[in-house]
Amino acid sequence: MARCTAPVRGHSSASAAENCPACRGRGRYSGGYSAYGTHSSPSYTQSSGGSRSSGGGSGSRSVKAKWSREGSTVFYTPAEVRALTPIRNNVENLANEKPDLRDVFLCHAWDDRKGVAKDLHDLLESRGVSVWFSEKDAGLGVPLLRSIDKGLANSRVGIVLVTPALLKRLKSEGIADKELSALLARERLVPIVHDTTYEELRDVSPLLGSRTGLDTAEEPMADVADKLADLVAT
Repeated sequence: MARCTAPVRGHSSASAAENCPACRGRGRYSGGYSAYGTHSSPSYTQSSGGSRSSGGGSGSRSVKAKWSREGSTVFYTPAEVRALTPIRNNVENLANEKPDLRDVFLCHAWDDRKGVAKDLHDLLESRGVSVWFSEKDAGLGVPLLRSIDKGLANSRVGIVLVTPALLKRLKSEGIADKELSALLARERLVPIVHDTTYEELRDVSPLLGSRTGLDTAEEPMADVADKLADLVAT
């Protein structure tokens, strides 16, 4: 019998779970498959041309989400589709109810504003995604929680760019669990981990760390931007 390769608290991401010989296809990752329940039909279609590689997480990305546009070249793991489906449902609902919202709100640490956060912002805008970005849309000194709340109110999806700088900021601001829980309950937040790990995020914010997202250690930032653009396309 294959043995699970996860630590006690679970796999760090959807892709890691898909590459575990014991958990592949079962959704055993830290975001919690059971939180989404079971579906009568999958929210993806299998690609006949997909391949699985033993060299890393990217090899298991062989399915297309049902929301992907015709001709899209974006592929996911089944676990990623399960995690992103509730967020996609909100995107579609908000597109009808509030068509003037931005596609994406990008939450980031102040120290990243001219580095990786700007890089992700530019990648998204080059793909036709409208981005709520603090460098353009928020004043100086806005508390992180208030920035997230305001950004989500004006956008369909919130992207939290988790870097070492953001982890320091989370520690210093001490966001209350109940406040962060209220934001996560909207099914509109996606963490993007860069130059750190989900384990380190959970040490600082167990609630945010419990939410499965994307990881630039498993795929390039350009591919992450492709998935986000695919997710919010209407």
